[in-house]
This record gives sequence, structure tokens and C-alpha cells, in this order.
Amino acid sequence: MGKPLRLELGPVARIVLDRPEKHNALSVEMGMLLRAAVAEINASEETRVVVVQGEGRAFCAGGDFDIIDASSRQAPEENRRAMLEFYGSFLSLLRVRVPTIARIHGAAVGAGLALALACDVRFAANEAKLGANFVRVGLHPGMGCSLLLPHVVGPAKAAELIYTGQLIDGTEAARIGLVNKALPAGTLETETSGVVEQILKAAPIAVMQAKATLMARLWSRLDEALSREASAQAIDFGTEDLREAVAAFRAGRTPTFAGR
Repeated sequence: MGKPLRLELGPVARIVLDRPEKHNALSVEMGMLLRAAVAEINASEETRVVVVQGEGRAFCAGGDFDIIDASSRQAPEENRRAMLEFYGSFLSLLRVRVPTIARIHGAAVGAGLALALACDVRFAANEAKLGANFVRVGLHPGMGCSLLLPHVVGPAKAAELIYTGQLIDGTEAARIGLVNKALPAGTLETETSGVVEQILKAAPIAVMQAKATLMARLWSRLDEALSREASAQAIDFGTEDLREAVAAFRAGRTPTFAGR
């Protein structure tokens, strides 16, 4: 079996989540590979823009439930440290020095949505499902979602999405500004390529400077947000609600939470 994430380097680089049998659920190995890919991109003099996409039916269905299950049997401090490392590996995407575009052809849920939010621009298929469904699995939002989602859609809409854990389609995501545009799935690649071409026509130094300026406020607030998220999730992993969410996922049923 090949690696669960691959980098196609060039003027237009592609980071491809390649775990289609798991709907590209995020694993520790994927995080390590993404961190390495970011370092390689930033060392490249030819790369001008990066497209992030997923193989198979989903963009990314969130964190791997095997990790969530294993975390429920670990000590809170161990989970806190592990979550900070996990978040940091994937959110290294925020440190890519050139523009990044998420091409969301299918589900982008939970940590998968956070990964898309870490990109500068997002295009989605009309039928793609997006949502910050952390509370639906007994977890506080993680991987920077508590910072990135309100940054993109505003605090009130972010609160609604986070508190309910609801999923919305690409069309609604475009209406609220969660994605730049929603399109028929068959035109998603064409639209993405069109914006890529426009970026390639711009002055590269100025574009990189502009990205650094736009990202500065997020970078200054990121560590504090991740620390709060990791501490909250470390507690959640020890709750009955989390264990119920794991059991329900395994059984293919809707969880029933007791608030314990």
C-alpha cells in the first residue's frame, strides 16, 4: 500500500490526501507527510501556488476514529500533548509561503474542514458536505477550527455551525462564505485551474508578501487557540459521551449522549 499523502511538486504543486478507503481520514502518518511536504514546497523556488485535494469520494472525512478510540484509553496529559502535535502537523499548511487552494469535491468534515480552512481559497462541489461536527462525536472543536471558522464566516455563524455540528452542502457553504464558490462537480477542476492561472500571472514576490500580511493575525493567535482546544479535548477523551460516540460509529448508529 502506498503512502496516505503525496506531494506533486512543480510551479503548481498538489498535496493529495490519498487514503480513499478511509475517506481520507487524517492519521498521524499523514500529518508527518504533510509537514514534510510543506517544508519541501517552501524550499522550492519554482512553486507559485498549491492545490490541496483528496482521492476517492471525499476531500477529508475528519480525524481517524482509530485515533479517537485509542485516545479514550490514555491519560489526559498524554492526550493533550498528542493533540498539539497532531494539530501542528496538519496546520503546518498555514505556513506555506505561497497561496493554497482547497479543491473540495466531497465531504470536508471536522478536522477535514479545518484542513480546508487552513487554505487561503476554497472551491467546493455543490453537493459536497461540509461541517464542524466535533460535538456530534463528543469533542470540543480541534485542529484550529475554533479560530479558523470564525475567521472565515464570522463569530455568529461559526457558533451556529460549531454548537449544532450540522453539515451543509457546497451551495450553502458558498452563501455563507465558508467557500469562495460552489460549482457542479464536473467544473470544479476547471474553476480551480482558472484561479491558479490568474495567480501565476501575478508578481510572485508581491503575492508571497501579501499572503504573509493576510496570515499575520492568524499566526499571532494560533498557539493560544490550539492550547485551549487540546486541553478541552484531553478532558473529552475521558468522558462517557466520547465512548458512546465511538461505539455508535462502530455500530453504524446515532449516538445518544448523557452529558457524562
